[in-house]
Amino acid sequence: MSLWRHITRGLRALTHRSAAERDVGDETQHYLEQATAAHLARGLPPAEALRAARLEMGSMTSVREAVRGQGWENAVETLLADLRYAARRLRSAPGFTAITVLTLAVGIGGTSAIFSAVNPILFQPPPYPEAGRIAMVWEAFNAGGRQEGTYGMYAELKDRARSLESIAVLRPWEPTMTGPAQPERFAGQRVSASYFHVLGVSPSLGRDFDAAEDRFGGPRVVILGDAVWRRRFGADSAIIGRSIVLDGDPWVVIGVMPRSFENVLAPQAGVWAPLQHDLTEYSWGHHLRTVARLKPGIPIDQASREVDALGRALAKQHTDSYGPRAAFAVHALQDDLTRGIKPALLAILAAVTLVLLIACVNVTNLLLARGVQRRAEFALRAALGAGRKRLVRQLLTESLALATLGGALGAVVAALGVRALVALAPSGLPRVGAIAVNGPVLAFDLVLTTLIGLAFGVFPALQAARSDPGQELQHGSRRMVGGHRKTRGALVVAEVALALVLLVGSGLLLRSLRRLFAIDSGFDGSHLLTMEVQVAGHRYDADGATVRFFEQALEAVRGVPGVSTAALTSQLPLSGDLDEYGVHVELNPTDRVEAGSTFRYGVSPGYIETMRIPLRKGRVFDERDRSGAPPAALVSESFARTVLKGADPIGRRMRIGPPTGDPYTVVGVVGDVRQVSLALSEANAIYIPESQWHFDDNPMSLVVRTRGDAAALAPAIRRAIWSVDKDQPIVRVATMDDLLAATAAERRFALILFEAFGLAALVLAAAGIYGVLSGSVAERTREIGVRAALGASRKRILALVLGQGLGLAAAGIAIGLLGAAVATRALIAILFVLSRLDPVTYLAVIGLLAAVSVLACAVPAWRAARVDPARTLRMD
Repeated sequence: MSLWRHITRGLRALTHRSAAERDVGDETQHYLEQATAAHLARGLPPAEALRAARLEMGSMTSVREAVRGQGWENAVETLLADLRYAARRLRSAPGFTAITVLTLAVGIGGTSAIFSAVNPILFQPPPYPEAGRIAMVWEAFNAGGRQEGTYGMYAELKDRARSLESIAVLRPWEPTMTGPAQPERFAGQRVSASYFHVLGVSPSLGRDFDAAEDRFGGPRVVILGDAVWRRRFGADSAIIGRSIVLDGDPWVVIGVMPRSFENVLAPQAGVWAPLQHDLTEYSWGHHLRTVARLKPGIPIDQASREVDALGRALAKQHTDSYGPRAAFAVHALQDDLTRGIKPALLAILAAVTLVLLIACVNVTNLLLARGVQRRAEFALRAALGAGRKRLVRQLLTESLALATLGGALGAVVAALGVRALVALAPSGLPRVGAIAVNGPVLAFDLVLTTLIGLAFGVFPALQAARSDPGQELQHGSRRMVGGHRKTRGALVVAEVALALVLLVGSGLLLRSLRRLFAIDSGFDGSHLLTMEVQVAGHRYDADGATVRFFEQALEAVRGVPGVSTAALTSQLPLSGDLDEYGVHVELNPTDRVEAGSTFRYGVSPGYIETMRIPLRKGRVFDERDRSGAPPAALVSESFARTVLKGADPIGRRMRIGPPTGDPYTVVGVVGDVRQVSLALSEANAIYIPESQWHFDDNPMSLVVRTRGDAAALAPAIRRAIWSVDKDQPIVRVATMDDLLAATAAERRFALILFEAFGLAALVLAAAGIYGVLSGSVAERTREIGVRAALGASRKRILALVLGQGLGLAAAGIAIGLLGAAVATRALIAILFVLSRLDPVTYLAVIGLLAAVSVLACAVPAWRAARVDPARTLRMD
């Protein structure tokens, strides 16, 4: 029979069942007639010939079934029949179905949501052509630390590195756009002309930068991001060639980036301009990030060795900038992006996998318990002719149906989970915009659902297939076979063990976070509002104009009702600002000591008091320390201790940054402040009056201590600043408490997810213990009744059931402790001053699991103790 005939015949059988039955009947009758004719030809009488043909064919029903079973449609019909039967069985037990589907939805949905976040960050390459060839170049220092590069090193690598196809440097740029609308400060970048070429992307409108434009004093040209183009300019394609005003100057728009462009090196950037570096200044300042595209076939290690050799050779010629131990390294862009967040994401992925395993274990236990209740049904079906393969196939079909329902609901849970993940994601999480429930995630959900359906359906199916129909029909289904009991108990032990691993992880993160927030930040963040103000426009080009604006704005803010004190600073603690300089301190007229990178704060009088940074020695700034007065400075405790090594700092003279102008005189010592984060202790800092610095600091951060709710005063403070100049943007408005919380965002993100997964695991483990004990009590009712009839007291029966449940919990806790000791190695990178084997955490988790286990055992144990022996024996 041809393939086409097979297909059409099968479709006809599926869609026109009565006609297909007639066809089968006709074929069977035709065969009978041919067989009868053959016997007639051999000389048999008609009656004998028909009888011989019937004996040869056998039962007409069997023949019809055999003919019908030859087509592919038979497998489809069988599958549909299995599905219909599975649907009926699931409808007949709505409680079991609902619990199973919800359990699977939590496991599958949570796993899919986490996969949505982890996949684009850790597994998918950055969204650029041949992204594996893009790498970051870093300069190493301080035994493994790293710092940004210099323009001089970039020029050296651009000319001499043979392993690099192209190289670019970039730095942040925050221009202010003014006009009829409210002033807006854009996040942007100044980049060398080859930047977009290195990434392998081009503008969708207009053109890329030209090398001739990337020179000092070159034309003011700018490329816009798609979001800025659409929001600010209404997606007007005529923007190309037009001028826009940035920082008071006209800039010509030459291009618009594609909507799909994802700038992973600065996700918030929406405008780009040529770097136009001044070769006469700052060529050896460490303020540029370096990105390169490797030549085809060049591995990262080879490029790193070449860059390190070239860099070390050039660094020896510029020891003032690099010091004696300069080193250089090349890192793949993918590894560089995930360097900080990878440990937390892997730990979260492991946690959600444990939740999925616990969900599968729970569902398997439910199916085993249900299988015990259906043993009589399986035995009857086997006695009526159903083979073991048929029973296994039916149970696997039911499992797949449950998994499909759980997967469908899990997709909804995943969509909601992705929204929550994006909302909770720390600011440093790369590629947040790529986190979504998309094709790969749905494919992952489908594969996961299928595998789970097959996996948790195997054990119950094999248990049902191994049962003896005769014995089951003879003894009924009241007894619980020892094998079932052991299997279900083992699964509960596994649940408890996995739950303990998750709870230990949650406990470690919680204690770590508490210790982190117990660290002294060096200032009082309560009732403190912060915001960043930047001046733009040529009216501030005159000497002292910027300082005068900030002084006037500060006076206006101090007059706002509810403001207690206010001050300005060039960099704000815990805000991401990093302004560091080398410092040279004169110990005596002929001897000086050199300090490495030191945080430099340009502040207004009153800053120390507003931040409530403790004064350890000397005095703070006051009205004497203004422009034209002898330069004064404050130093931090750690600076005095590590740089001056016990010498009295008061009266010491120092030079900060370029060795020009008058030296600063130390007038006081203040407490250490955490600048980068609470977890890092780099505290060497100097404070100078902002009016005495070599150039005007711009932007400046405003700190305002209020008498009440700090956030509520933000609108009034904005109006006060705009009363001085309405064209100056105000950004980064936040309370200091918010900044303190943000410094631990990554740890808090991991903690919230671990706590959610740990709670789910705890509930599922408790449900598993309760389910096993409840089923055991129901199946052992006769045994318990006999024990009671023979004199067993309620206390003894209570102890029997509680002992069974707590024994399972104890075994799970013991195994879980070993698992936690191994699994918590993944958390080392995000724990703060806490051992992964912290005994307090382990003891607390053991106590919590023990208490929950007792609660889970209590109801079944009480039910067992209340069994009426007389009634039980009469029922038997």
